[in-house]
Amino acid sequence: MASSLINNSNTALARSPLSLESDLKNPVMVTKGGPLEQARIMWDFFFNKPADTRPSGKIPVQTLTGAQLTSATNNTVYRLGHSTVLMKLHDVFWITDPMFSDRASPVQFAGPERFHAPPISIDELPPIKGVIISHDHYDHLDHDSIMKLAGKAEYFLTPLGVGDILVDWGVPAAKVRQLDWWEGIDIDGIRFVATPAQHFSGRGLFDKNKTQWASWVILAPEQRLFFSGDSGYFDGFRQIGEKYGPFDLTLLETGAYNANWPKVHMHPEESIQAHLDLKGKRLLPIHNGTFDLSMHSWREPFDRIAALGNARGIPVITPLMGEPVSMHGITNGRRWWEDPDRVKETELVQVKGQPAAEQL
Repeated sequence: MASSLINNSNTALARSPLSLESDLKNPVMVTKGGPLEQARIMWDFFFNKPADTRPSGKIPVQTLTGAQLTSATNNTVYRLGHSTVLMKLHDVFWITDPMFSDRASPVQFAGPERFHAPPISIDELPPIKGVIISHDHYDHLDHDSIMKLAGKAEYFLTPLGVGDILVDWGVPAAKVRQLDWWEGIDIDGIRFVATPAQHFSGRGLFDKNKTQWASWVILAPEQRLFFSGDSGYFDGFRQIGEKYGPFDLTLLETGAYNANWPKVHMHPEESIQAHLDLKGKRLLPIHNGTFDLSMHSWREPFDRIAALGNARGIPVITPLMGEPVSMHGITNGRRWWEDPDRVKETELVQVKGQPAAEQL
């Protein structure tokens, strides 16, 4: 069951001087306004937010148990919130950007607070083969979640530099694999490739772009998946699609977008185009429905991406948080966000042992 490295440079703490310069590369120049413009944006974000950026009631969640996951079939995915997706592939579990804390913040007494509890706790999760990290922002790299997973997960796959953060926190260095863009690694029959994204990094005032960010290609024996992490729209999606597509399922950022930061997050129209560039078959939008990180309504990303997918004939999968989604013949999910108070767990009846999302 030992892993084999495709690229010999991928030792636990491999470095590439081309990727860890003081100002890391981006596919296009990401420009920001001057100090006054940035101050205006921050003022609006903290003091002029519309009331509907948070739901007025509870977000419906389908709770999960360890026993349910243990008996899950292969090629099943569970959206646990924000960009955290649990996947059973080739008889083992993988998880993306695990975020289980109450707040996406360096402290737990302030900062963006969750709309809903995770469908399952980390303690209840089955053994995790690996954790896949896209970048170091607080809503994607959560200290408490990582430390709770340190003893449960066998591998941590990260872009360059992010693995050093994990080791500094106490994750055993032997578990960490850091990859530059276009580098790949094979683990137990699944190939993972770190691919480009258009974003930025940093967890404080003085570490901007000191670590790399990435999207991820996941090539399992029966399914091909793409996980975007955070990214603005760029030509790299087409390049990834040409090299590794078509993808059975794309997990694409669709939320926390705004006209004031157009090149680091995708608007729903851009998520649809990225899905087409990737030659995706089905789209599961992520990075929405859990935290208030922009100025749009909390439900707007769901409304827009569902309408766009319907207009273009693209299956857009919108499961409840925690609802199992089989990658075999999945169809569009329910529009649960339109009246979340009416969604009850008792409505999620399993038929012939199939996940509820497959029946919708």
